[in-house]
Amino acid sequence: MKINRLFLGIVACALLLTSCTSPLEKRTNEAIMQVMNDFQVVGISAAVVKDGQIVYNQSFGYKDLESKTPLANNHMMRIASISKSFTATSLMQFVDRGILSLDDDISDLIGFTIRNPHHPDTPITLRMVLSHTASFRDPENYSTIDHLNPAISGDCMATYYEYAPGEGYNYSNLGLNLAGAILEKISGVRFDNYVRDSIILRLGLNGGHNIDSLDNDLFAQIYRPREGEYKKSNAYSSVSHRMEDYVMGYSAPIFSPTGGVKISAHDLAQYMIMHMNYGESNGVRIISEQSAKTMQTPVWYIQNIHEWEDQYGLCLKEFVDYINDDKYNASGQYPIGHTGSAYGLRSIMIWSPQDQWGIVAMTNGYTEVEGQDFLKTLTNQIYKASIAVQ
Repeated sequence: MKINRLFLGIVACALLLTSCTSPLEKRTNEAIMQVMNDFQVVGISAAVVKDGQIVYNQSFGYKDLESKTPLANNHMMRIASISKSFTATSLMQFVDRGILSLDDDISDLIGFTIRNPHHPDTPITLRMVLSHTASFRDPENYSTIDHLNPAISGDCMATYYEYAPGEGYNYSNLGLNLAGAILEKISGVRFDNYVRDSIILRLGLNGGHNIDSLDNDLFAQIYRPREGEYKKSNAYSSVSHRMEDYVMGYSAPIFSPTGGVKISAHDLAQYMIMHMNYGESNGVRIISEQSAKTMQTPVWYIQNIHEWEDQYGLCLKEFVDYINDDKYNASGQYPIGHTGSAYGLRSIMIWSPQDQWGIVAMTNGYTEVEGQDFLKTLTNQIYKASIAVQ
């Protein structure tokens, strides 16, 4: 579908929606619609949390362009790297039980030796893997941990940076796929089933990694702009054909522990509330308060001001200079959360521990605007309309 023909129907539906809402909803609807228009967005789902409750949840645009089905609040998207926090949260459950330590050598956990060949005597710990300080370099295909296995890849030299593990930061999808395999090795449960049963279902949510265990009719298709049109991405692929050769404790990356969760904005907000409450939601404790705080505490602090560096904890980070409000741009006040980007999708989960507000937002397709970051613009528009205005 031609991008500039997409929005007449969206605008008409949004105007109807805005005409019968509360002041907060009206402001936030209008703010999101402005972003929809500026970035020629396919669809946006968003939720706002205040004091432990979802106070706003709306969806705009289309679930898919082919049928022009409206995007609804129960529709799911693949949220990309926000998924990493589900993997880390699952592992923290074993830390809470004393089965794991964050300072365990991952070689002992996975069952074969993993060492940076530039620093062969330096153990790589689980904490380093979850904080992206393990010195891993992402290969082009990071959906297998073969790149870390000397029995398959020899000295694995191409998989590592030259700095010592723990002494540098580089975001690593390979590392989180390894973490998923470790979770499987420790739990004895297939990765997708463990995360679903131990986190998602316990919180009463609908979502997961494996599309074969989810209602595919709820998936919002994800699009990339190409030559003035939106083209569907292959974001939802069954792995059933790969299960015959599945090896427990090794093959978990096929479910993408680094980015494979599919969930709605509403249910992601409920998951966020659990982290906002330091591990507990509606009387259900998922991880201990100590483990939740550990996940939210940076392991790597920005050393130099570079766009690619994060103030990163354990699959959660502090957002430095992200919210356009001086209050949240000082040490001790930074919001916490994660973002996601894949297949044309952008997603964010961000909250203020001090002031107990949070925002979840995701899009299934948008067009770049020079000089503007889509996700930061959307988040700040929602913040201004629903949080900053009392």
